[in-house]
Amino acid sequence: MNTLKNISYINDLFSWKNEFTFYETIKVRFCETDMLGHLNNTVPFMYFEQARINFMKDIDIMFDRRGKQHDLAFVVADLQCDFLQQVYFDETLRVYVKISRIGNSSADVHYMVLNEKDEMCFVGRGTIVQISLQNGKAVAWSEEQKLKLKQAANTSQSK
Repeated sequence: MNTLKNISYINDLFSWKNEFTFYETIKVRFCETDMLGHLNNTVPFMYFEQARINFMKDIDIMFDRRGKQHDLAFVVADLQCDFLQQVYFDETLRVYVKISRIGNSSADVHYMVLNEKDEMCFVGRGTIVQISLQNGKAVAWSEEQKLKLKQAANTSQSK
């Protein structure tokens, strides 16, 4: 297991932790555990995805794909998870999401997962990129998207 000292994207734990405002509550299902009874190491990435998508919906930047054609999509360019302590079946977790940096067509997203005792179980970071579905190339954020991303980043950082 990692210690927070080894995690390069967290400089000041207190500030970093207090910048999160959005979270998704997730209950660990039996099928997500391994033969030792703890959360399988692949599952946090699914939790990150679920929380990230709901965060993007919450800030009104997610594309509604039901019966609609869109030329744009978000892809994950990189994603990492740092495990801090074991998680077990039936625990309730809060998966926090925040925007930490906004680029021309990308954004860095940070994740923090707390259990019912407010203990940090795992943390993560990743980069999402907006691309064209026609050619697979990066597409710059629109002014409206940038504004929504900046507002989300500022909201979490001014908490």
